[in-house]
Amino acid sequence: MAAPEGGAAAGLEVAAGREGPGRQRKSRSGEDPRKLESEATELGDQEDLTFREKYWEGSQGRYRERTEKHKHDSAQEDEWKHPLEKKANYREIAAPAESPGGSLSLWDSPTPRERKRDLLTGESAEQLFRRPKIKFSIHSSKAGRPRSDTSFSIINELAKMGDPEVLEMVKEEERRLNRDTSFVLEMTESMSSRETSFLLSEAGLFDKDKQSKDSIFFRDGIRQIDFVLSYVDDVKKEADIKIERRQKFEENLRKTGLELEIEDKRNSEDGKTYFVKIHAPWEVLVTYAEVLGIKRPIKESDIPRPEKAPFHFILGPLKLPRNVKHPDPEYFTVQFSRHRQELFLIEDKSSFFPSSARNRIVYYILTRCPFGIEDGKKRFGIERLLTSHTYSAAYPLHDGQYWKPSEPPNPTNQRYILFQNWARFSYFYKEQPLDLIKNYYGEKIGMYFVFLGFYTEMLVLAAIVGLACFIYGLFSMHSSTTSIEVCDPEIGGQIIMCPLCDLLCDFWRLNTTCLSSKFSHLFDNESTVFFAIFMGIWVTLFLEFWKQRQARLEYEWDLVDFEEEQQQLQLRPEFEAMCKQRKMNPVTQEMEPHMPLKSRIPWYFLSGATVTLWMSLVIACLVAVIVYRLSVFATFSSFMETEASLKHVKSFLTPQIATALSGSCLNFIVILILNFFYEKISAWITKMEIPRTYQEYESSLTLKMFLFQFVNFYSSCFYLAFFKGKFVGYPGKYTYLFNVWRSEECDPGGCLIELTTQLTIIMTGKQVFGNIQEAIYPLALNWWRRRKARTNSEKLYSRWEQDHDLETFGSLGLFYEYLETVIQFGFVTLFVASFPLAPLLALLNNIIEVRVDAWKLTTQYRRPVAAKAHSIGVWQDILHAMAVLSVASNAFIVAFTSDIIPRLVYFYAYSSNASEPLKGYVNNSLSIFLIADLPNTTAPLDKRDFTTCRYRDHRYPPDHQEKYSHNMQFWHVLAAKMTFIIVMEHVVFLVKFLLAWMIPDVPKDVLERIKRERLMTVKILHDFELQKLKENLTIDSSEFAKEFIIQENKVELAKSTI
Repeated sequence: MAAPEGGAAAGLEVAAGREGPGRQRKSRSGEDPRKLESEATELGDQEDLTFREKYWEGSQGRYRERTEKHKHDSAQEDEWKHPLEKKANYREIAAPAESPGGSLSLWDSPTPRERKRDLLTGESAEQLFRRPKIKFSIHSSKAGRPRSDTSFSIINELAKMGDPEVLEMVKEEERRLNRDTSFVLEMTESMSSRETSFLLSEAGLFDKDKQSKDSIFFRDGIRQIDFVLSYVDDVKKEADIKIERRQKFEENLRKTGLELEIEDKRNSEDGKTYFVKIHAPWEVLVTYAEVLGIKRPIKESDIPRPEKAPFHFILGPLKLPRNVKHPDPEYFTVQFSRHRQELFLIEDKSSFFPSSARNRIVYYILTRCPFGIEDGKKRFGIERLLTSHTYSAAYPLHDGQYWKPSEPPNPTNQRYILFQNWARFSYFYKEQPLDLIKNYYGEKIGMYFVFLGFYTEMLVLAAIVGLACFIYGLFSMHSSTTSIEVCDPEIGGQIIMCPLCDLLCDFWRLNTTCLSSKFSHLFDNESTVFFAIFMGIWVTLFLEFWKQRQARLEYEWDLVDFEEEQQQLQLRPEFEAMCKQRKMNPVTQEMEPHMPLKSRIPWYFLSGATVTLWMSLVIACLVAVIVYRLSVFATFSSFMETEASLKHVKSFLTPQIATALSGSCLNFIVILILNFFYEKISAWITKMEIPRTYQEYESSLTLKMFLFQFVNFYSSCFYLAFFKGKFVGYPGKYTYLFNVWRSEECDPGGCLIELTTQLTIIMTGKQVFGNIQEAIYPLALNWWRRRKARTNSEKLYSRWEQDHDLETFGSLGLFYEYLETVIQFGFVTLFVASFPLAPLLALLNNIIEVRVDAWKLTTQYRRPVAAKAHSIGVWQDILHAMAVLSVASNAFIVAFTSDIIPRLVYFYAYSSNASEPLKGYVNNSLSIFLIADLPNTTAPLDKRDFTTCRYRDHRYPPDHQEKYSHNMQFWHVLAAKMTFIIVMEHVVFLVKFLLAWMIPDVPKDVLERIKRERLMTVKILHDFELQKLKENLTIDSSEFAKEFIIQENKVELAKSTI
């Protein structure tokens, strides 16, 4: 990668040079300017040699050649490519005093660069500088000779790879350029004092009380604040260490090109906090924009936007204004290159890079900036300083207040626009301003809201179909033959059921479960099979259409050919701190920290053991809840039988339902408690594994958290769906848990109603609790923080202080948002056959969730650092896995939990009534047991006058020679269940594969747009390079002609002299 014209070091600001000693020297006038220039050139080249020898060993020969060529061209004047940029504080730097004894100190000894400055301070130098602006980096380029860009190219390449040694190379380069910049500053002062003192005069007149409290600029009102650091004086024993760290860190930040302005604690609202405001000048932005591969526009796109949908007039009320939905026109874009700045559409340098790109660039520098050497190891990065409480916070600023637009000279307040059109609950029916979200928060957060919005849109179809199935069950509930027979006093009222627990439970009549039977029919009817198959197809359509939406988004947001974010691939400081070995990277051919596998194995074992232990703890808690249900069922049963006041309640609140409700609520509370503690432990365990990069850290944490949450939230549902009532035994030979508690039985209508109850409580409770927590928690914290802070109300509560008092979103903020959405997706897909209203509940929750997330991000949280992402990452693989699992789980729920398969077997194989095929099904589904065969340890204490009782199973009666053994109908039903599972899975998977094959991952129109943009960008780049080449050739030929004429004149002069 080449350095910019003029040889400016990529991303280097000569801050140290600006603050160097400044002595007044007299210029030598009356001498030949070309001679002075020649001597200055030779002196500069001597200094170049020192730097090259240190960094590029083995290149001495090539350097000598370049030196000779430089001397040959020394007669030509320097052309400084970049104008100088104003700095406000260089006057404050005092010249060093003379050393004792009258001898010159080290600063006074003239260096080659200083002698060069003496040579150039004559009249000829004034012609070289027209605008006294101090640029981010300075290096003269000799006209007519090739530039030496090796060091800058290497620095940029290492910066791209996240090499932590980059800043050391930057430091060496700064030392070389230090004196040169000091010279430029003094010359600028002497030549145009009015222009260079502008910022100083502004700073001198600055009055904090008169500055707008929403200002996002330095005191000069010109330089925009891109990032803010804060810290508080520490009186502990580590205070000196922290001060030294901060000083070194801020010094290195200045050397990397950033400009800093510090607000004293006396100007803060609480009187304790210092604020360090950071501004990235143009040269920093253009350098790191190239390093990070940021794409910027080169020409407005000639591809028209997609035409309006056929029913756009119906969807009109849901649409946002065009200027909000598409705030910027579409452009052809390419990766920014500082060599080709003329190619890009740069109308205003201050707004060319959006604020999200600016804070992303600054954060990139902050994470790589060193702050010293401790324990023999180089320490760097703002994250380490935050962890050690050297700084208390690091954040980019919001644009302004969210409830009012910004006032000049502040730029457009995008935060206000987002709040008005996105973060208000009254706009719940509106589409999201996705481009604005991306521009303000970055692509990574924008991608989450696109996914959440798309998922919510797709839930509309599933919710409509699920609601239709529920309505069908509601209307057919009273005409259900099964419910009629259960509720009929002559049928259900005459059927005596066996006790549901030992000793304490009495015999009971089937018609006491009349209401439960009707409720069960709401979700367990003929539409259940249809909805299970439909959801298997829906989840495939959702994932395939999401791939298309993602591909369209990649094109619209310039994420095509996007490489993984360098920030994610950067080595974590914790990894480097723990590494004692270094290893050659085969890709970069650089030595980098390395940790052998044997050093990590103990932590991997500890991590695996911890996750296994907590998953076992979840299972243990589930068993405890089951024991609770078993132990309180008898209490509920006896209490409700003896309590006269509950006779009116018993018709709809049976002991089974009361136990199920209380058990589900208890299970939900246990889930929340376990989840709270496991989040802390999983984060700690992941850190102990010492992942190499941030991407590895996030992947490891994702795996742990999802596995635990999967077991924590779904284990009780899996128990009810596939285990409860399946291994009960029969009266006289029940199975017991731990040989103490008798296994739970299902309701005569099946366990589906209990699964529905459990699913409703957990899903609804989690969503309500999550939304309340997301809204109330940051609101309460921010209120309390502001209440504590406002101790000096007469002082200015500035923009950076307002944001400082907001809650931090955190690097894992999106992780928990995705986790919450994926867990909800599991409820919607894995158990949807038992609860057709799950998609509707999810839809209503997500409509609120979008606005809650938007509101808290816009009003209650500090602005997150922008980051890029071209997909939802590992969550997409998790969704695919859950989609496949959902087909199997719904097939098993329909087969083994629902009562639909036994009814169909009776309908086609055992019914003798042609007009009403299901008549008699209830009696057929219950087996007979002789009460006399009950052991004394299980029989009720009170004797009854009937001799038999009924229980749900297909077994032979007591008078059969194989009494209480499974009869042939049991095996027929089991075969039908297994057949249904196989057929349903194959049908759904076949349809899934066909749909995945038919629906392309990238839409055809997007492919055409991508090809068109590539063609146009290549053409534009080709034309630009061709024009540049022509200009260079023209300049070279004219210079050659001038040189030829000069040589001819010299020859003629020599001849005439002779």
